[in-house]
Amino acid sequence: MSTSLVVQYAVIALLVAASLWTALRKLAPKTSTRWQAAAAAVLLRPQRGAFAQRMGRFVQPKGATGNCGDGCDTCGTCGPADATLSAGAASREQPVTFHPRRK
Repeated sequence: MSTSLVVQYAVIALLVAASLWTALRKLAPKTSTRWQAAAAAVLLRPQRGAFAQRMGRFVQPKGATGNCGDGCDTCGTCGPADATLSAGAASREQPVTFHPRRK
């Protein structure tokens, strides 16, 4: 096998891995965050070197900010992404009344 073919396969493997990671983040965000936190915990052990700990801090998922826009869903009260839009729509709500046709 030639060197260029090995490089080509390596690039394709990296692209497929990046595509799988992106799909996993979109379709299963809690699972991917859990895996990311587990990888960061392994890298952040005290006996690891400085480079590994730096990579662990880089890989560590961002914490929840406590607002409804971060998608944590720990409280179970998160509504739609744009809460001001839904509140404004509720105040403009008008009932629909159907009347029978006149003959």
